[in-house]
Amino acid sequence: MVPPAIQAAASLLLATLWGFAVFGGWSTQAFCATSLGPSPGCADRIASVIAVSVMVAAVAACATGVAWLGRRESLYGAAVVAWVVALVVLFVGGLAAQ
Repeated sequence: MVPPAIQAAASLLLATLWGFAVFGGWSTQAFCATSLGPSPGCADRIASVIAVSVMVAAVAACATGVAWLGRRESLYGAAVVAWVVALVVLFVGGLAAQ
């Protein structure tokens, strides 16, 4: 069994990574940047992928908040899984958007 402190740290680190990918523009740079410049329409397709990822991230943020503020350590595992799913949605959707 993984201690709750490690699960909380993992959840916060994954949330930070997701935040940089979405709000820092990492996903657009990673999937739309080419040597000739951004491909037309790619930013719009990435925006659609981000919208889906935001829905998953909202669940992850709620699970993280309830686990942390409500002292419900059993939710940390679900929060970590939800953050991973949000990142997977970004990655797979980004590959499809290219």
